[in-house]
Formats: sequence, C-alpha cells, structure tokens
Amino acid sequence: MNKEGLRKLSYGVYLINTVNSGCVVNTLTQITNDKVIVSINKDNYTNKMLKENKKFNATVLTKETDMNIIQIFGFTSSKDNDKYKNFQIEKDSNNIPYIKAHMAALIECEVINKIDLDTHTIFIATVTNTKNLSDEEVMTYDYYHKVKNGVTPPKAPTYEKPKKGYRCPICGYIYEGENLPDDFVCPICGAPASIFEKID
Repeated sequence: MNKEGLRKLSYGVYLINTVNSGCVVNTLTQITNDKVIVSINKDNYTNKMLKENKKFNATVLTKETDMNIIQIFGFTSSKDNDKYKNFQIEKDSNNIPYIKAHMAALIECEVINKIDLDTHTIFIATVTNTKNLSDEEVMTYDYYHKVKNGVTPPKAPTYEKPKKGYRCPICGYIYEGENLPDDFVCPICGAPASIFEKID
C-alpha cells in the first residue's frame, strides 16, 4: 500500500505522563468538548501503566523544547530509567509529574475506555483540568522532523522502517541513505558516526 498520503496529516508533539512513566506521542486528539484519545504502543511501558492507573496528564511541547527531552522520553523505557530525574518537574492535581519548561499547556485526563488495535491501544479519556503553561509556539510533528531534524521512534504509529541507512545504538536515531559521512554526529544524542550500525 502507498502511504505517501498519510504523511500529509498534521500532528502535534506531546508528553504523556502517568505514575512512574512517561513517553512522547504525536497522536493526542480532542474528540469532543471534554474528551481526548491517545494511541500508545503495547510494548511501551506507559501503555501498561495507563491500564493500571487510568490517570495521566499530557503536556504540549513548544518549538523551544530541548531535544534531550524527546530523546529520553521517546527512545528509552520508563521500566528501566527514571526519565524525570534530570529535569525540574511539578505535580498535577493527581500527583503525576510533568515537565513545565517549554511546554505550552498541561491537560489532566482520566481514562474511561480503551480500544485494542493490534500493535497499539487507543485510550479514551475525560479531560478533568487544563492549564496554560507558556505562550511559546507549539511544536508540530512536521517542525520536529524538518527543523529539529528529529526521527520517529520505532514504537510510534507513524514509524516506517527505512530501506537503507544507519542506526545510532545509543538513542535509536536512523540516518537514511547509502553512505554515512565520517564526520556525521547524531542530532539526538551526539554519538559519532563510527559507532552507528548499518541497517540491511
């Protein structure tokens, strides 16, 4: 199937935070006045924690968001890492952490239903509270790719396996192309070209 048309859909970039877990998503959508949906890969630890705790918050990333936040929350697991330890955090009304710096808004939610979709779970949630955090411009998924040179994590719904390229073994960034320049540096974690692994 040709998926070119799907790349024209517009997305934002968000952090989903729940008890002991957090991840980057681009699939948070308002569906009614007080309801949202979010899609999270079943292999993601945040999926498990959402099913158990049923409460979460979402923060809307701005264009000024440090790429280190996306690297940690998008390419590592909360199961093995405390993703919040190197950031200044605040707690929402449910005592769930969130990063405030360079976030446009906080949206507090409670899961009311879920839908199984093969590799992902769609969580349907009621919005219980919101807060404006910043007037900085929000980051779109297109901006993340074209300006920040960001990549799509393998567990994201929009991920497509590259035909040829090189993968950073530290953060998962993928350089697409036949030849990786010797002086290339990973735009996510700063790893040198010499440690990249070829994708066959």
